[in-house]
Amino acid sequence: MAETVDWTFKGTWPYEPRWFETPDGRMHYVDEGPRDAKPVVMFHGNPTWGYLYRNFIRGVVDAGLRAIAVDYLGFGRSEKPNRPELYTIRRHAERVDALLESLDLHRATVVPQDWGGPIGLYWAARHPDRVERLFILNTFCHRPPGKVPLPLPLRLFRTPVVGEVMVKGLNLFTRVFLFRAGVVHHERLTPEVKEAYLAPHPTWSSRTPVLVFPREIPAGPEGPVSDLMAETEQELQRHFRPRPVKIVWAMKDLAFTPQVLEQLWLRTFPDAQVMRIDDAGHYLQEDAHERIVPALLEFVA
Repeated sequence: MAETVDWTFKGTWPYEPRWFETPDGRMHYVDEGPRDAKPVVMFHGNPTWGYLYRNFIRGVVDAGLRAIAVDYLGFGRSEKPNRPELYTIRRHAERVDALLESLDLHRATVVPQDWGGPIGLYWAARHPDRVERLFILNTFCHRPPGKVPLPLPLRLFRTPVVGEVMVKGLNLFTRVFLFRAGVVHHERLTPEVKEAYLAPHPTWSSRTPVLVFPREIPAGPEGPVSDLMAETEQELQRHFRPRPVKIVWAMKDLAFTPQVLEQLWLRTFPDAQVMRIDDAGHYLQEDAHERIVPALLEFVA
């Protein structure tokens, strides 16, 4: 695959690949801008990769800052072992923690979205001495207060055999959720952009990590993912309530609705600055980057 794919996607992803070896497989990331500048560390979700932040990286570097975007194992240019047990949230979080610790970062701004919340905020909560501020996009990192109402597609993805056919066979997570339901401004997903999101997962086995994520969603307050998020959220409150926090929320997100913002995040960070974007969906980095990036740069400055 690597020999046939143009990983710049016609110049829309011009960044030098960097690599980090883990016992589970090799991870890809990009690290642009001055080494001694404040780092902005960006965390993607499912089924995306660092490409989701291509417009952020350009703006961050142009502002004289350092931009880091990690591809979790199983995503983007990282290796994709066909072993579902490698893709639990805790395993993702521990590998990302190891990668970022190898960079010895300080004064960082953390930018999480989707599964980037449990994964990226795990690093922030464990290393508050390295993180200066949080710039939170639509995500979650809380123990669910009750049973989690899952929409029908997610229930199907979690069903044995049916989920395999839908996600690994038909690639519906990408083709339906990312390309249709997850964005408002569909015209932004040009052929080059769609190619960049399809390229990392061309085969049945390479889509194993895409299928594991919906199966990791907690069904309620109990379970390992709920426990992990509760631990992380408690540490976030302890360390980051006195620090700068800004939340940018897409109001048309089918997964993380405005209620998640109002009932969960604003309880964790009642003094956070909030920017609500009415015409953006789950992948708000596609729908509204031209509004979010200036807000990010102003926040970091």
